[in-house]
Amino acid sequence: FLCFCFTSLKKNLLNKCVNTCRRPLIHILSDGVWQQPVSACLMSTRSQRKRLPSAFPVLDESLKPIHNSVFEANLKNSQACQQRYSELMKKVKMGGGENAVKRHTQRNKKMLVTDRLCMLFDDGYYLELSPFAGMGLPYGDIPSAGCITGIGQINGLWCVFIANDATVSAGTAYPITVKKQLRAQDVAIQNRLPCVYLVDSGGAFLPLQSEIFPDKNQGGRTFYNEAIMSALKIPQVSVVCGSCTAGGAYIPTMAEETVMVHRIGTIFLGGPPLVKAATGEEVSPENLGGATLHAEVSGCVDHFALLEKEAYETTRNIISTLNFELPEEVEEVEEPLHSVEELMGLAPCDYDHSLDVKLILSRLTDGSKFQEFKARYGTTLVTGFARIYGHQVGIVASNGELTHNASLKGSHFVQLCDQRDIPLIFLQNTVPAPEQTLSHSQSELNANRLKAQASMMTAVACASVPKITLVIGGCHGSDSYAMCGRSFDPNFLFLWPNAKVSLMAPGHSAALAQEDDDVEKINKRLEKESSAFFSSGRLWDDGVILPQDTRKVLSDCLKIMKQQEYQLSKKRLRTPLLRF
Repeated sequence: FLCFCFTSLKKNLLNKCVNTCRRPLIHILSDGVWQQPVSACLMSTRSQRKRLPSAFPVLDESLKPIHNSVFEANLKNSQACQQRYSELMKKVKMGGGENAVKRHTQRNKKMLVTDRLCMLFDDGYYLELSPFAGMGLPYGDIPSAGCITGIGQINGLWCVFIANDATVSAGTAYPITVKKQLRAQDVAIQNRLPCVYLVDSGGAFLPLQSEIFPDKNQGGRTFYNEAIMSALKIPQVSVVCGSCTAGGAYIPTMAEETVMVHRIGTIFLGGPPLVKAATGEEVSPENLGGATLHAEVSGCVDHFALLEKEAYETTRNIISTLNFELPEEVEEVEEPLHSVEELMGLAPCDYDHSLDVKLILSRLTDGSKFQEFKARYGTTLVTGFARIYGHQVGIVASNGELTHNASLKGSHFVQLCDQRDIPLIFLQNTVPAPEQTLSHSQSELNANRLKAQASMMTAVACASVPKITLVIGGCHGSDSYAMCGRSFDPNFLFLWPNAKVSLMAPGHSAALAQEDDDVEKINKRLEKESSAFFSSGRLWDDGVILPQDTRKVLSDCLKIMKQQEYQLSKKRLRTPLLRF
């Protein structure tokens, strides 16, 4: 190494010396701080830097005989929930049904959306978001809300995708479809992820147009988001692999690059039936808005693909032109000392069957290690540092009622993680109902707790670090806000199948209802509407995940949230890319 004092050399002489010797250079600023200048010959990069070694203590949280009865009850409930999960997943995977699949593949000569995604992503793997969206709605079951969304890797780069499933009502967009697409775009914006659209849509479902078209966060918001994402330098690529009719025609034309498949893809505001009704002229879909027309005449698309396979190869090539510098793979990580399969028996069937949350943490963190923060204060909230697949995280975990002391502790820890730029993971299992005020002393306690919870809510809302929320039990009342519920905008929010999401838990409405009949009716409704699958069907979360898959999902999310650090072309903001 060559070492110089910066004040003793002129800058041009320093650069000349570096270029002549072609060796790494370190210079010392006048205040004595060591710093490396940017130089082509420097060997160190961000991806080669070593983390501080972790010396976190090990959580010795093996199951004890005293846990057996609760563990067995939880396990039985989790197995029933997993059975329900498997049944719904099987139904969702069938799309629009056997006849619709045959029509799509045999008559229309198209690939199924799952096959398209397998061709697009590395090893065919992707993290699907909200697969149960659209199930159990007032207007019927809409499998996967008529489109599959998620995040997968293309040439090693994580990308959000929005892929229409034309086997479900021919790709028709329902209100839940629009909501799911907007959520996927929100994920792309919040995490600065490239976005790929696989468009095969028949336009809006007209009988429900009042819930699709007019409002701020309805159909038109998709196109607004596309423009904003482009201005934020978030890349967007569109593949036209089916019909793009009416509003759907704007998705490919507003993307930065568009690929279109010959004889399969079409783009027009009004199709051949509308042309005939308006003018009496008969025209084929290909001549009206096919790939040849838009690639050679209108210029609406940038890449012509003869076959679908070629379209996805072209898309992968486009993604490889994006200006990202990906890190090296993380070194080998320690697995937890306890089996993740035991999480099935630790997922509480109700609040009274909750075990110490450290039992769960010891089955999620690397090496079952956890550096607890304020271990003796506010013990109904567990806070501390850990690593998950090598990523350092701050963990905030419910371990009872969110008391005054627990709220102050949570507020302190959240601000600490925000100061250190450490992502936060919230494990939420809140009390089933708020405590009643029956005395003056209780009134003072509740008032103090209210102020402390408000402090924690403010800390969570204002924290700029990425946040992931996992509902492992109950998600009820104001405690859920302080634990980064959906309205506090976490980057991702997942539920375990046993989770309950409602203002108060079933069986705890007696304090609010006047008559016994009212109590029974409310409890029945709460039992139905608090289910994790009811919640996911309405997109109140990003999906239901099995307890044993949690560690892998958290790892993927942490990698996804970190990727924005590796984009090289994000500093200058430019106007959106406009098509001629």
